[in-house]
Amino acid sequence: MKYFLVILFFLSHFTLAQDLESYLDGKDIRDICDDGNNLWVATNGSGIFQYNYRMQEWYNYSTNNEKLKLNFFYTVTANKDFVWAGSSDGLFIFNKKRRRWSKRKFGKGGQLSNWIRDVQYDPYIDAVWIGRFKYLTKYDLKRRRFTDYDLTMNDNMKTNTIKTIKVDGDSLVWFGTESGLHKYNKTHDISDESTLSFYDNDLNYFNGDGDAISVSAMLVEQNNIWIGLDEFITRNNPDYNLGGIYKFDRKNDWTRYDARDGLKGNGIYDLEITGDFIWASLYQFSKNTKDIFGRGLVMINRITNKIEMINIDGLPKGVNSLHFDGTKLWFGTGSGLFAIDFTNKFDENFVKDVDD
Repeated sequence: MKYFLVILFFLSHFTLAQDLESYLDGKDIRDICDDGNNLWVATNGSGIFQYNYRMQEWYNYSTNNEKLKLNFFYTVTANKDFVWAGSSDGLFIFNKKRRRWSKRKFGKGGQLSNWIRDVQYDPYIDAVWIGRFKYLTKYDLKRRRFTDYDLTMNDNMKTNTIKTIKVDGDSLVWFGTESGLHKYNKTHDISDESTLSFYDNDLNYFNGDGDAISVSAMLVEQNNIWIGLDEFITRNNPDYNLGGIYKFDRKNDWTRYDARDGLKGNGIYDLEITGDFIWASLYQFSKNTKDIFGRGLVMINRITNKIEMINIDGLPKGVNSLHFDGTKLWFGTGSGLFAIDFTNKFDENFVKDVDD
């Protein structure tokens, strides 16, 4: 624990003293997950990568080696038996035992509904939640059954465009959309409307900020849900999607963090947690050119709410994905995969100085 605190001290006040680990140079990383034995990496253009922790070896599945029939992926999740990867052309499923990929396409909603934007394995019910450009799908592994759900609220189709999914223990799942956030109570069937709660910027949810709410990332902790938003503003619509990070206490309190608090960008790519700290990767949307610029990392102490921008030498400013596997914090960027090993020890003299 002492060395973990030392690393956080270093990150909060200086550039990282140790070498930043670098992998998959030049690859455009979009999502990262692990199954306990392997790290799985979804890329835009290079297929799926597997890193075996024990063997310390990388494996690639792509058209380059004819192990996969597509190279462009947005999201990935896994359990001990399978890997599920989302693309713009359906869901790809890897059977680990057979070492074989298969493909699933969805008929409801047309071709755009085969754009899979997030997939999350739910170990509590042994199912996979599949967030599509249109509709939500649940895959029950025991029954081998896919079921589609329409989450449209108030005739707003954007409330049915799923962007991100987060499993919250054995009873809840959160679905972030282009126009708000759904909370689902798993004790009842999702087709029962009473099991769903919806949050947008009406009724003072999200403090009533902005004209619209587009959810880009979520993080679950015991007392709060952390929610990252997209930033999309123009000169004609300066209050459309304001972005920022919200800490929601699951009841009535919404605490917002944005550029006024020291963030270098209000757009949120991803969120992750290590100990008492929330990490967020940031971007800024240009109202003039409509370009997106990576703005690095921010770390928020979830106990004190203290905010620190983080400078890590060698890490690109645009970090698409964050993943902590219990040992390493992984950073997926447009030019490769990077990691910080939290088990590395620093010089004892420095540790002593910090402890003192």
